[in-house]
Amino acid sequence: MILAILALPLLAGVISALAPWRRGVALLGVASLAGVLVLAALIGRASLVGAPSALGGSLGADPLSALMLLVIGAVGLLAALGGVRYLDSQLERGACTSRQASLYAALVQGFIAAMILTVLARNIAVMWVAVEATTVVTTFLVGHRRTRGALEASWKYIIICSVGIALAFLGTMLLYVAASHGHGTASLDWATLVREAPHLNHAVVRLAFSLIVLGYGTKVGLAPLHSWLPDAHSQAPAPVSALMSGVLLSVAFYALLRCRAIAVAALGTDFVRTTLLISGLVTLGVAVTMLLHQSDYKRMLAYSSMEHMGLLCLGAAAGTPLALAAVLLHVVGHGLAKSVLFLTAGEIVEADGTSQIAGVSGLLVRRPALGGLFAVGLAALVGLPPFSLFASELGVVRALSAAGLAWVSALALAALAFVVVGLSAPAARMLLGPATTAPQRAPFSFSVPMGVALGALALLGVVAWPLSSLIHAGAAVAL
Repeated sequence: MILAILALPLLAGVISALAPWRRGVALLGVASLAGVLVLAALIGRASLVGAPSALGGSLGADPLSALMLLVIGAVGLLAALGGVRYLDSQLERGACTSRQASLYAALVQGFIAAMILTVLARNIAVMWVAVEATTVVTTFLVGHRRTRGALEASWKYIIICSVGIALAFLGTMLLYVAASHGHGTASLDWATLVREAPHLNHAVVRLAFSLIVLGYGTKVGLAPLHSWLPDAHSQAPAPVSALMSGVLLSVAFYALLRCRAIAVAALGTDFVRTTLLISGLVTLGVAVTMLLHQSDYKRMLAYSSMEHMGLLCLGAAAGTPLALAAVLLHVVGHGLAKSVLFLTAGEIVEADGTSQIAGVSGLLVRRPALGGLFAVGLAALVGLPPFSLFASELGVVRALSAAGLAWVSALALAALAFVVVGLSAPAARMLLGPATTAPQRAPFSFSVPMGVALGALALLGVVAWPLSSLIHAGAAVAL
């Protein structure tokens, strides 16, 4: 199963790149992602009773990586379905050629494969290579529309993320240096590093972890190397934005969690907690400040992603079982909510020809299904009950207070209140204002999958089933 879940998108990507473009190529990508989701569920069940692995243990899944595979599969499937509509629209308007459509389909499958490799790799150097591969692939996806704004965003993305990934590389190599001079075990296997962590040089590990937080934090969207995120997410095709915001940021955060476990085992909690608290609070502050002054709803959603990543950072800083379980539940909830919102935003852009908030009005009257999905998605995103983001945000706040960080809880709650205002006011203008065109229905091929995703969010918020065992087991691994 481990090899199959990695081979499936790779095979689909090769076929997409070589086969002449036809609608069946796009549907092949949908089938590939459906297969990834099914295999992820099977691997998740297996990880609760054992440790499925492949290639002599070089690749393997525990509950933490299995949960990430489920997020990749679920968000990837939604994005693949949205990708069919995106390519149909682009080809119909002559905005891309059939060759460019084939390239897009192949790149999306390569993107999925790189993220799968990131969470399956048991060696942190291989994990770094896989994260770097996501940077290369998504650069071309961000610039797929070939507009001036898209090309500028893709260049900004690769330059800033390359700086970040270089810092993560330095941190990874410093961990290797610490291991080779610590207890005689020169290894980059993360399980070995956690086991040997008490023998590592503390000064080297502190420097390594600081660089890793800066480096992987760039891909997560943490301040100060965050400026690529609003440009890339707003300029990329909607399905790519859904993948980047819904799962790529979380996959980079997964890499940070793996390195956090090594640092905690070596240094204890104080240094790690302080570093993550600073990153999380600064990111929250920047995200809220920028979110309140947006006139573009795709950029607004991008800054919302920063806010959620900052909250994840605060949960990781608390580092208790409750905090980490809430973090993992938040990863799932944010992935589903943000993918629905970006895909819906793409439909709104197609319908109204603009991503400016002032250019959209009366959405609930003109396009009831589309407006309803956007409204419910925003309700889920800001953490209203019964959606899972309410439970996960409450869990993070409770965990921070229980860890003696009540002042951080207060700041986080204040930031969340500003976010509710920052998202609600523009949403009201878009959803409620005067209608300018006759009502139109959204196609079932779009509204049904989005509705199912939002329904899953509500179900997870009420009972956390069927992921509760996997979430708690994953939190135990991340400790």
